Amino acid sequence: MVPTAKSRRWEPRRLSAVAVELPDGVAPKGTPGRILLAGLRLFAELGFHGTSIRDLGGAAGINSATLYAHFPSKEHILAELVLLGHEEMLRRLRRAVVGSSADPVDRLRALVAAHVSVHTDFPLLALVANAELHALSAERAAPALALRTEAQELALGVVQHGVDAGVFHVPDVWLATAAISAMGVRVASWFGAGQPYDREQVVETYAEFATRIVGADGPGKEQT
Repeated sequence: MVPTAKSRRWEPRRLSAVAVELPDGVAPKGTPGRILLAGLRLFAELGFHGTSIRDLGGAAGINSATLYAHFPSKEHILAELVLLGHEEMLRRLRRAVVGSSADPVDRLRALVAAHVSVHTDFPLLALVANAELHALSAERAAPALALRTEAQELALGVVQHGVDAGVFHVPDVWLATAAISAMGVRVASWFGAGQPYDREQVVETYAEFATRIVGADGPGKEQT
């Protein structure tokens, strides 16, 4: 049962209550994997600049010298997490577009479902990949930024396809795409245990919101 506006009570989740995990098969085994998971938790809770090498070593159960044997710097740990987050995102978006029909609405809904699901399935990774990207140097950020650009172009193409087909009606394709993307990104900041919505409800509802943003029912038509 979906809560009404009157009964809905905001319960901001604690990061520590969310599972600290990475997508299957992407984390290295052993100590490097423990370091990445430690970084994921600490960067999400404290931010990159609020986390020290000593913090990372303690969370991973190793000393600083051992940590440096696996990662040259704290920035390298963040860069790896940011890249993993962007790789998972692009992988899901590509799969969604390839697996959808040519119908513009179906394609958009599939794209949005894939985008939102990353933020429900791996909220800490999504949070770090987006919120801490700025802490990386240009060199370390470049691989993730290239993937982000590709993901943006993919999303822009989906919206433009709908406009060209006469199904979507937006004053600006880029702004509409940016609004849809921003809406999904925020899911990672609140979704988790204790919220009254499950994954499927969030994914389906956000897909519906996206169709409204692009005016899929026609320009100026009242939405119901």
